[in-house]
Amino acid sequence: MAKDGGKSRSDERPDESEAERLDRNYGELLQEMRVLQAGVQILFAFLLTIAFQSSFAKVTGFQRDTYLVTLISAALATACIIGPVPFHRVVFRRGMKADLIQAATRYVSAGLAFFFVSITGAVLLVLDFLLSRTTASIVTAVLAAAFLVLWVVMPFLSRAEEEDDAQDEP
Repeated sequence: MAKDGGKSRSDERPDESEAERLDRNYGELLQEMRVLQAGVQILFAFLLTIAFQSSFAKVTGFQRDTYLVTLISAALATACIIGPVPFHRVVFRRGMKADLIQAATRYVSAGLAFFFVSITGAVLLVLDFLLSRTTASIVTAVLAAAFLVLWVVMPFLSRAEEEDDAQDEP
């Protein structure tokens, strides 16, 4: 089994070769990308269409700026989520699956960050149109905090707990 710093990798399975582990890891990453891609594409399509609505001509400068940041973030999220596909095409059959997985993981992480900005921006844009700026900002900040807890804090707490448990094992 592969070792990192004298400890077994937490993603190893008995009787699994390195190639099998890489295939499994890549398959799991692809599943994550499929889930994320749907949300990113739906939000991006929504953002592309609202600029052509007649009511869009009535937006304030703040709403226009929020829209631009949100649209660009959605475009960058799309680029990051789709990014592993051309990367795979370039390194296909070159024995670089570990590199592909590492790059795809980085792409997806960046895509999640841009998607977070897109979601919060879209919510702020809609709420600012419907409510006062102050109320829209407060609700958006609470929503952003909830996303950060669910997407960042909870996974890192879980990971830290697992690492503590692994250190306690003989």
